[in-house]
Order: sequence, then structure tokens, then C-alpha cells
Amino acid sequence: MKKSGYLYALSAVLIWSGFILVSRLGGISELSSYDVIAIRYASCTFLLLPVFLFSYLKKTKYYFNLFRPKFIIISLIGGLAYALCTFKGFQLTSASHAAILLPGLLPLFIILLSVVINRGKNQEQTDKLKWSGVSIITLGIGILFFQQIYQNSDFSVGHIYLIAGAFFWALFSVLIKYWEITPWQATVSLALITSILYLPLYISLVPNNLLIIAFTDTVLFNKLFADILIQAFYQGVMAMIVQMFFYVKAIEIIGPSSMGSMMAIVPIVSGISALFIFNEVATAELIISFSLVSLGTWIVHSSLLKKIIHQKEREIPCLISISK
Repeated sequence: MKKSGYLYALSAVLIWSGFILVSRLGGISELSSYDVIAIRYASCTFLLLPVFLFSYLKKTKYYFNLFRPKFIIISLIGGLAYALCTFKGFQLTSASHAAILLPGLLPLFIILLSVVINRGKNQEQTDKLKWSGVSIITLGIGILFFQQIYQNSDFSVGHIYLIAGAFFWALFSVLIKYWEITPWQATVSLALITSILYLPLYISLVPNNLLIIAFTDTVLFNKLFADILIQAFYQGVMAMIVQMFFYVKAIEIIGPSSMGSMMAIVPIVSGISALFIFNEVATAELIISFSLVSLGTWIVHSSLLKKIIHQKEREIPCLISISK
């Protein structure tokens, strides 16, 4: 059972790594962050709404009350707040910074929020080994964070947006475990409720939104069409449906803390990919940080290391009793 959980987690990690790169591509295109959010949720809703309506009409097991308070809350946090923060961050900062901050801070935020929210209700066990691994992951992220941001005096409001995005996604991750929300419920809630809340505001308040451009400036719309298709496929299908299912399924099996630690692999995959795609510079600090994050992730999830430690813990009392 645990192995399947880690397979789901790894699949989510790989898709999320691509999400960072594709989101940065959207950030440096002529699309605004508000456009990308609209594309993300409109395309996902276009695919999921017919399925949800069918489940409602046929009263299948996939139907649920979409407007229960817990589904609205997770949509506000993991859908609206997360998207507004992260996509603004992608527009204002580089892919390497996003790869550090967004997935890198998840393990710390998730474990801290799990301790607070799960107090008194089936609290997920957070052992010393997991804390050690998260500490090493945090150290690796901190080194890269210090080198790229403080030494280069390159700290901006975009970094604050990404930190806030990591916090909102961590809170979402803990809440879906706490409220026992299924992958289907989480995916549909984020898509439909966020669309209901966001799209009317986008159409009415955002100047030169894609709907206006489509009717008034066909030349510009045709120029943006390739970017729109890329964002629609990856944001609406891969990130919102496929990745969301894998992510929530992994949380069901291995818990939010372990899933959050697995997300620390994302800086390695997306960071190395960004070096080639966006011609970003590889530094000694970057290599050290990647190594520490990899080591920390292995410590958190290594069943072999846990077996060795538990074996040593059993051997020590035996040795003491023999010596007596």
C-alpha cells in the first residue's frame, strides 16, 4: 500500500516540476498572471463539469454536495489564494527562484501546520528521522535562497508571493487530510468553485482580458493562441486533473508530511531543467543545495535507514543488559 502511495507521489512530483516550467513560460509571455489563472480553471471546468453534472443526474457515487463549507474553504485556499499568489510570483521571479521557494518550503509548512491542525485528531506521527530529513532539506533550500537572493540583492515582492503560495498549498494539503476529502472531491471543488468565484471577476474587472481580445483584436489573439493552448493543456489537464488526483491520492496513503517532503525533489528536477530551458547559470551553491535536498528527501523516506536505526535501538539495551 505504501509503495503505491510513493508512486502516486513521484508522479505528482514530476508533473509539478513541469508545472513550474510551463508557468514560468506563461509568466514571460504576453499572457498576464490573471489570464493564466483563467485558462487554468476554465479549461479544467470545461472537462469536469459535464462529468459532475452526469453524476448528479444519475445520482452516482461520484456526486457530492459541492457547496459544503469544507469544499468552499479548500477551494478558496488551494484554488483562489494559491493561484493568485503563485502565478503573480511566476511573472515577477525566475524559474530557479520559483523552484526553490514554492515546493521547497512545503515540507516545513506542512509539518508545522499538521502539528497545529491535527492536534487531538489522529495526529500524523512526525518522528525524529523525518524532522532530521526536513532540516537538511531546509538547509539546502536556505543555501540556495541566500546565494541567489541576498547576495545578489534580488529579493522582490515576487518572492513574497511564492512564499505565500507555498503556505496556502501546505494548508490545503493538511486540510484535505484532516477532513478526509477524496481526490475526486478535491479536484472538482478546486475547478468548479474557483471558476464560479474567479471567472466573473476576471471578465468584468480585468482590462484587456482574453475574452475581450478574442472579439476585438484577432491578430493579438492569434499570436497568443499557442501560449493559450500550452497553458490550457498543462494547467487545466495535467496540473489540475492528473496531478491533483495523484497528489491527493498520495496524501491519503502516505500522509501530508511525507508528500510534502517528496515535493522537495521538485527543485532538483525543475531547477536542472531551467538551466537548459531558460539558460540559467549553474553555481557551486546550486549543486550543494540540490545534493542536500536529495539527501534530506532520502532520509525522510528511506525504509532501510529506519530499519537500521530501529535495529540499533534494540541492540543497545541488549548490550547493556549483557554487560551487567
